[in-house]
Amino acid sequence: MNAISTAFTAEQHQARHARHRHRKRVNAVALMLAIGAMAFGVFWLLWILFETFRLGLGGLSLAVFTEMTPSPQADTGGLANAIFGSVVMAGLATLLGTPIGVMAGVYLAEYGQKTWLGSATRFINDILLSAPSIVIGLFIYSVVVAQLKSFSGVAGVLALALIVIPVVIRTTENMLSLVPNALREAAYALGTPKWIVISSVTLKAARSGVITGILLAIARISGETAPLLFTALSNQFWTSDLSKPMASLPVTIFKFAMSPYENWQKLAWAGVFLITIGVLALNIAARVFFRNKH
Repeated sequence: MNAISTAFTAEQHQARHARHRHRKRVNAVALMLAIGAMAFGVFWLLWILFETFRLGLGGLSLAVFTEMTPSPQADTGGLANAIFGSVVMAGLATLLGTPIGVMAGVYLAEYGQKTWLGSATRFINDILLSAPSIVIGLFIYSVVVAQLKSFSGVAGVLALALIVIPVVIRTTENMLSLVPNALREAAYALGTPKWIVISSVTLKAARSGVITGILLAIARISGETAPLLFTALSNQFWTSDLSKPMASLPVTIFKFAMSPYENWQKLAWAGVFLITIGVLALNIAARVFFRNKH
């Protein structure tokens, strides 16, 4: 019996050892595939950044920030009107979309967890979040541009705001859902009204995540071209009138990069460099913002 027991124990040990070796092989293969996938993605990212820096830095000059977009084959020219238009439209879209997104996110997290309205809102928000930006541009074109019979900065702001809203809604709801219920219950136990609990306790606890969502929304709309082609179109001259067509950096890059003129192509690469640096800065800021306060 002892010999049989010893042999059985040895077989069990060998089986466990074989399973252990198999798991190690599978783990090594999975790790190699994961590292390979990461290296593949990082390779293309670094190549894109290298080309952007190499070609974009060559087109940078003081005139890029001080002069208007030039005519073909002009000796001077810049992107001042396009930079101004992008900043104005992205800023106004953020100011318009952020309060709506935050309030809708608060409703979904604090009031609409199990209501039909909350479920319908989440479903619609998911559709809007995944909708191609060109569809949003066409929608604003049909309801604003076609009705007013004019491209305008206002239409561009509305299109970008529709992109901001679902991003902020999703982020706000998710961040508020992560706040422990113990904080809410402690505030309720002191007789605090719910609106004060939301504004002074839950939103304050989730503010870093909400701000991160807003920064990511700004980063997304900063490079959108398709919605602006159907709404704000473009303008070769400086304008602050939102009722008229307004230049933007993405549309100007698209137009100049497709042209056969060397000076326009050089300015297009300068614009690519500026918008890439801006988006990278916003994404980095979104990830490090209040990171020590989570």
